[in-house]
Amino acid sequence: MVVCAGSQGVDDAPVRAHCVGMNAFDWARRSGGPPEILFDARGPLSAHLLDVLQRPVPESGEMLAALLPATEIALSQSVDVLRDDDIQLALFILYGLHYGQVLPADEDWEWNPSLITARLALEREFEKRLRSCVPMPALPEVDSDAVAGALFDLTAPDPGPSLSRYAAKRATPGQLLEFLVQRSIYTLKEADPHSWAIPRLTGRAKAAMVEIQADEYGGGLPERMHSTIFAGTMRHVGLDDRYGAYVDNVPALTLTSLNMMTMFGLNRRLRGAVAGHLAAFEMTSSIPNRLYGNGFRRLGYDTNVTWYFDEHVEADAVHEQIAGRDLAGSLAEDEPQLLSDIMFGASACLTIDGWVADDMLDAWSKGLSSLRVPLAVQSFATA
Repeated sequence: MVVCAGSQGVDDAPVRAHCVGMNAFDWARRSGGPPEILFDARGPLSAHLLDVLQRPVPESGEMLAALLPATEIALSQSVDVLRDDDIQLALFILYGLHYGQVLPADEDWEWNPSLITARLALEREFEKRLRSCVPMPALPEVDSDAVAGALFDLTAPDPGPSLSRYAAKRATPGQLLEFLVQRSIYTLKEADPHSWAIPRLTGRAKAAMVEIQADEYGGGLPERMHSTIFAGTMRHVGLDDRYGAYVDNVPALTLTSLNMMTMFGLNRRLRGAVAGHLAAFEMTSSIPNRLYGNGFRRLGYDTNVTWYFDEHVEADAVHEQIAGRDLAGSLAEDEPQLLSDIMFGASACLTIDGWVADDMLDAWSKGLSSLRVPLAVQSFATA
C-alpha cells in the first residue's frame, strides 16, 4: 500500500518522492539512485525501442538503424493498430520523450531523427485507421453557434448503459480501483495532451483554449492542478500515483486514447481535430464526474477521494460552453477548412473513449477484470 510521510512503513524512494511533492525521477537524481522503468515491453517493437532508449545516444547506432525496419514489420503484421499492444506502447514511449517523466532516457533522444521517422510511420497508420473507423458527423454551417450546436447534439447523453451510471449504482470497490487505474494514464497528465495545441492556434480559439487549460492547471496554484488532485485520489484509495506505475495493467485501447490526443496536439495540421476532441471531452465531463463521485460516496469514501470528481462538475459545465463556441466554433469561423477535422476530432473522442468504457463494462458484466494485468490486490484501502 502507498502511504505518505508521517505513516509507518515508508521505505522506498518513489513513495517518499511523491509524498514530498517530488516525482520519482527527481528523487532518484537527488538520492543518487537510477530511476526505474515502470513497465515492460509488449512485443518486438516496444522491446527494441526500450533497448535503444536505455543506451546513450552515441552508442546506439546499430540498434537505432534497425528501428524503422522493426516498425515496418510491426505495422505489416498488425491486425488492428488501435488495439495492438506493441504498437500502442511504442507510440506511448515515443510520445513520452516529449512529455518527460514517462521513462528514464537521455533527453537528447527527444528529437532524434530516427525516432521521429519511426513515430511518423506509426502515426500515418494510426491516423489512417482512426479515419477509417470513426463515424463522421454531418458538417454544420461555418458559424460558431452552429458548430457548438452540432457538438452538443453529438455529445448528448446516450440513454443506454454507461460507465458512469454503473459506477454510481453498482460498481464494487475493486472495479472502482480498476477505473482509477485506467484513468490514470491520461489524468495524471491531465490537460497536457491538449496544451500542445496552444501555440498552434491563434486569436479567439487560442484565448479560449488558454482559459480552459488555466483552470485545468489550477489557476496558478499547483495543489489545485487537476492532475495533482487526481494523484491524491489515487493515494487515498491506496494506489500508486507515480506516472506509469500501471502502464503494464491497462489494455492497448487505454493507451490508444492518450496517444490519439497526443497525436492531435503535437501535429499542427491536426489542430482542428484537437480542438474538436477537447470540446467533446469537456461536453461529456460534468454529469459523468458527478456520477463517479457518487459511486465513491456510495462506498463510504470521503472528499479526499471525491474532490477530483466534484471539482469537474462545476468547472466543466462552464468549460463545455467555452470549448463549443469560443474554441471549436471560433476556429471554424477563422479557418473554415478545419471544420471537418473539428467534427472528426470530437467523434474520435466519443468513439475511442466509448470503446474503452464498453470494454470495461463488458468485462465486469462477466465477472472479469477490465485490466490487461489485474491488480494484485483488488481492494485494500480504508474508505
